[in-house]
Amino acid sequence: MTASAPHPATLRNEDLWEMDRAHALHPWTNFGPFEEKGALVITQGEGCHLWDAAGRRYFDAVGGLWCTNIGLGRREMADAIADQAMKLAFSNTFVDMTNDPAARLAAKLAELAPGDLTRVHFTTGGSTAVDTAVRMVGYYHHARGNPLKTGIVARDHSYHGSTYLTQSVGKRPGDRVEEFRYKTEGIHHLSCPNPYRRPDWMSEAQFCDHLVAEFEALIARVGADHIGGFIAEPIQASGGIIIPPEGYLRRMWEICQRHDILFIADEVVTAFGRLGHWFASLAEFGVQPDMICTAKGLTSGYVPLGAVIFSARIWDAMAEGGQRWFTSGLTYSGHPVSCAAALKNIEIMEREDLLAHASRIGSYFQSRLKGLEALPLVGNVRGRGLMLCVENVADKAAKTLLPDEANESKRISDVAEELGLIVRPIGHLNVMSPPLILTEGDVDFIAVTLEQAIVRVTDDLVREGYRIG
Repeated sequence: MTASAPHPATLRNEDLWEMDRAHALHPWTNFGPFEEKGALVITQGEGCHLWDAAGRRYFDAVGGLWCTNIGLGRREMADAIADQAMKLAFSNTFVDMTNDPAARLAAKLAELAPGDLTRVHFTTGGSTAVDTAVRMVGYYHHARGNPLKTGIVARDHSYHGSTYLTQSVGKRPGDRVEEFRYKTEGIHHLSCPNPYRRPDWMSEAQFCDHLVAEFEALIARVGADHIGGFIAEPIQASGGIIIPPEGYLRRMWEICQRHDILFIADEVVTAFGRLGHWFASLAEFGVQPDMICTAKGLTSGYVPLGAVIFSARIWDAMAEGGQRWFTSGLTYSGHPVSCAAALKNIEIMEREDLLAHASRIGSYFQSRLKGLEALPLVGNVRGRGLMLCVENVADKAAKTLLPDEANESKRISDVAEELGLIVRPIGHLNVMSPPLILTEGDVDFIAVTLEQAIVRVTDDLVREGYRIG
């Protein structure tokens, strides 16, 4: 603590705000607005609600960051974390060591995951899970005598993490900035499977055919012997809650099967109840992945943890002969406190039947928020389960966007915040992923409050000379 800093017991909202503004570099900092306005200082959370340092209460429709699935402030989660920290706060899992919670969690994930996904590699979060999975693709194919089969295929508008490798694999608008460099060799991108933005003359079925043909053409051009893996979020989350056309994921998986391409399901967001299933790939889209990457809802955000859950076939190929070393991992892989938190989180979800609740309330959430499409500024409300976004447009018929300087989605989130609701602005979208425990009354509050915010911002935009509708 510096000599001029206030004593912690006397810190006010203004003190915390200024300390953060003066010293913190936030993820995805927008420097100009941050230096002017700083950050909202959150000091307490319970259930679906947050309180800031000034004592104002908010409904968190973002669910932290797609992750506070069981809600905040659970005493038994705090007790499980504290008990494990006292019993064994840390033990490394390198080479031939493990710990009680890591062993039990690995077995539990193998039980919950679909098909032959019975092997688990723990990481620190979603980015490191995807980073590991992408690297494992090359390792696996090399072990099988195909050292050139290392290429990775992803999609436009995808987000797979923020390490050097995963941000290179992902391709979400706004993430690629000229100040950073990205890996390009061996990484290929296909079109975003967004039915709302398909050509007007295409039916959804034709759009799906086009996307599948694009993948087949890429394989023909690059060569199947140079492509090792295809990575897909079942629903592209941060890229705009993009639900692919009917049958798309299954057909892409079938192409992977024919060409010996590993299918990596990035379920960092969609796993652990967000769509009403432990994992969505098979249950929701009929796809049996070779690997699943997960994080977020694995611990409901109480502590960091990620995992790659992968096929026993991949393990067998990598381990054949017993002479290879898997030279990848992290100091905090299988961290005992994080694994204990995940086990308690899963126990709570099972005991309270939160998957079934999420499925029921998710249907109400989708139908209730769909009504926002009647507003002049709203072009599309889309989602599934407890994932939803509102896409704002200047013209509904043409689906044209407002100019970036209108900043309408951030303005909507700012007004919603004034009204006690937190939603996430991403480009021209307002995105929501509330905790699984929300009620119908909570959904009604979200719908009414967000509508009020959109109407206010629409009126302001019209007064400023923007044409809406």
